[in-house]
Amino acid sequence: MNTAVLTGAAGFDPDEPSANLALDGQTPPATSDAIAAARSKAGDIKLAIRPMSAADRKRARNRQIVLTLVAPLAGLALLLLVWELAAEHSQQFPSPLVTWHSAQQVFAHPFYDNGPNDVGIGWNLLASLQRVAYGFGLAALAGIPLGFAIGRMKFLNRMLSPIISLLRPVSPLAWLPIGLYVFSSAPAAAIYTIFICSIWPMMINTAIGVQRIPADYLNVARVLDLSTWKVFTKILLPSVMPYMMTGVRLSVGTAWLVIVAAEMLTGGTGIGFWLWNEWNNLNLAHIIIAILVIGVTGMVLEGALMLIARRFSYDEAR
Repeated sequence: MNTAVLTGAAGFDPDEPSANLALDGQTPPATSDAIAAARSKAGDIKLAIRPMSAADRKRARNRQIVLTLVAPLAGLALLLLVWELAAEHSQQFPSPLVTWHSAQQVFAHPFYDNGPNDVGIGWNLLASLQRVAYGFGLAALAGIPLGFAIGRMKFLNRMLSPIISLLRPVSPLAWLPIGLYVFSSAPAAAIYTIFICSIWPMMINTAIGVQRIPADYLNVARVLDLSTWKVFTKILLPSVMPYMMTGVRLSVGTAWLVIVAAEMLTGGTGIGFWLWNEWNNLNLAHIIIAILVIGVTGMVLEGALMLIARRFSYDEAR
C-alpha cells in the first residue's frame, strides 16, 4: 500500500503546479531548474574528462622542458654572472674563464704521482671516496640493525635515547682528536669520525620506520604464526625500507662533509688536503676547482642514492 508523504506540510499548497506527492518506491518529478542543473553538471564533467588536444599536449611538453632544462640553466647562468661580477671587483679572485683554463691543466693529468704529498686530483678524490666508503659502510653495519632493535624493543629505546640525544649534536670535528689519540693514524681517525657522524641518521630513521609499521600487519603475522625471519623479510624490511634509505642518504651527505673537513686538518692525501694545500700556495683557481669537484661528487652520490630510494618507495612507484 502506497502512502502519501507531504514535504514541508506547513507551506504546502495543493493548487500550486509545482507541488507534488511523493509515493513510496517512486521518484518525484524533476523541476526545470533541477534538470538544467543536472545538464550543466554533466557538461562540466564532460569538459573535465575531455581528451587533451594537440595544443594542450604541446603546452604541457613545453612547460616540462622549461622546468627540466631552462630553469637549471638559468640558475647556472646566474651563478656564472655573480662569479664574473665578483672577479671584476677583485684583482686576485679568478674569473670563470681563468678557472676553466686552470681546470684544463688540472684534469689533463689527474693521476700523476710525484711523491707522498704531490699526487693528482684524481688520486686525492679516490682516497677521500675510499675513506667515506669505509666509514659509511661500518656505520651502516652497526646503525641499521641497532635501529631495528631500538624500534622493536621499548626498553632498549628508553635506554639508548638519552645517549643518542647527548652525542648526536656533537660537532663532527670534535671526534677527530679522540680518533687520533686512539688510532694514532690520520686516515683511521678520519674513518672513525665518519663512522661516528654517519651512524645517527641511519639509526634514528630506521627506528622511526619500525615504530610506524601498522599494528595490523604484525597482528596478521601473529595470526598466521609466521616465523621471525618471515616477519622480518615480508613485513619489517619492506615497510622500513623507505625510512632506512632516507637515513642512508642523510648519512652519505654527512660523511662527505666530514671527510673534507677532516682531511684539511689531518693532511696526507684526499680532496680536503688538496684544497688546503692549494690555499697554502695561494692558488685560488685550484681552490674553486676543488670546491666544484666536491660539490659535483656530492651531487652524484645524492642522485645515485635517490634512484635507489625511489626503487623502494611505494609512493614514488605509483
